[in-house]
Amino acid sequence: MKRIAIVEDEAAIRENYKDVLQQQGYSVQAYANRPAAMIAFNARLPDLAIIDIGLEHEIDGGFTLCQSLRAMSSSLPIIFLTARDSDFDTVCGLRLGADDYLTKDVSFPHLLARIAALFRRSELIGSSPIEDNLLERGHLTIDGNRIQVYWKSLPIELTVTEFWMVHAMAKHPGHVRSRQDLMQEAKIYVDDSTITSHVKRIRKKFIAIDTEFDCIDTVYGMGYRWDNI
Repeated sequence: MKRIAIVEDEAAIRENYKDVLQQQGYSVQAYANRPAAMIAFNARLPDLAIIDIGLEHEIDGGFTLCQSLRAMSSSLPIIFLTARDSDFDTVCGLRLGADDYLTKDVSFPHLLARIAALFRRSELIGSSPIEDNLLERGHLTIDGNRIQVYWKSLPIELTVTEFWMVHAMAKHPGHVRSRQDLMQEAKIYVDDSTITSHVKRIRKKFIAIDTEFDCIDTVYGMGYRWDNI
């Protein structure tokens, strides 16, 4: 049984989501604030976390919690579920390592579909390696068995979503991959702006290692392309 953690400070909303997820067969643990959630996560990580941004007296407590969770696991699926719908908050959430960002007006079927998609992706990673176990493109090395990317022999700490997006671009250098292509490879279903935010975060991580990194081209109106140096 998959274990889902919900971190939401409004009791009625928290219990509502908990009831719906339990009806779908998930084991659900719910927490009202970041400290309580961290105590539980330090003892045992869930299989997926759903986090609000504002948590009791902490206006951005969910962002802090996401950052802590991502430091504990690069592969744990994390979804922000919040009333805050600004582009700034969305980009911040994705840059901190969340796999998805949803607003609270999302329907239950839509939320359940997103959760199921993230679980399917995790199961695929755990059950079967990708075709190219070791993919090398210039300074880039992708280890499919370890879900790890290296640039100039240095590890790049990517989330699972980011890993699959890099793999999708790099396996066919010079070919433009549409945002739809990247969604299919990463097993996520989001809007174009979310894909754009993921790509920006990926670039930032490579540039942190190599300030001259310039292998991901934006092909306006079409998508993205990996160019070997």
